[in-house]
Amino acid sequence: MSYAFLPAMRYRMPTHFGPMPGPRQGPAGERYECRDDPRQHIVHAAFAAPADRLAAFMPPGFRVARGELHATFCYMTEIAWLAGRGYNTFGITIPAVYAGADGSVAGDLMLVLWENMADPIISGREELGFSKLYCDLPPPMETPGRLLCRASWDGCGFAALRLEGLGAAAPAAEPAAPSQGLLHYKYVPRTGAPGVADAEYAVLTPAAGGHLRVERVEAAAAATLDWRRSSWEDLPTLHHIVDALADVPLGPCLAASASVTRGAKDLSDQCILP
Repeated sequence: MSYAFLPAMRYRMPTHFGPMPGPRQGPAGERYECRDDPRQHIVHAAFAAPADRLAAFMPPGFRVARGELHATFCYMTEIAWLAGRGYNTFGITIPAVYAGADGSVAGDLMLVLWENMADPIISGREELGFSKLYCDLPPPMETPGRLLCRASWDGCGFAALRLEGLGAAAPAAEPAAPSQGLLHYKYVPRTGAPGVADAEYAVLTPAAGGHLRVERVEAAAAATLDWRRSSWEDLPTLHHIVDALADVPLGPCLAASASVTRGAKDLSDQCILP
């Protein structure tokens, strides 16, 4: 007799052993409050970039909102669903607008989010539709007033974000347009049918909700984002992504900061955009 799927429980492969614990489902099926966890050290910088070059990254239904490219490294610890462990991320976003059947949604399109642990990658891709990939993300190198964040794969360093002149935070500037959250384009290929999707649609991580609180923030006087163009031998599965981002000419740094936060949300409010 085969097993039956329990209603309202979250499953991921392999399903043979029952519901899968993860960020939105504890071992007994409970949800995590995310009230005091995770602790996050966030390093962010925004750069001017030609809108026509960024347009090449837009999936169907999306358009560039502003000629900007944002890079964010995040170092997380004390994560409840990982029993207190942590992991790190490196994401690239572009301010964008999605024109859907129910109207337009303005947010930040997640082009790619590298992470250094398999568990959040698998759950984030399958359940949420994040464009997640793996790479090595060591802790940031810190000296007085400076930060260096690095990303590599199997010993090949391919990106570095440097912040200089870190000091007291200036008052936060109003964004050019309110962001309704993170935008994504979920794509799941159909088995045995190259070029055919089992799932293909826009997704939103709403900005509202959760328990995020900022404990400390410092503004940077300057920032640089460096990409290392790589060969197929260097980065067999990532070189096309790294080279495409390296080809985008970056203008001046528009804003850069390093912050420490606590709390979040479990992203159960992730929704498909029609």
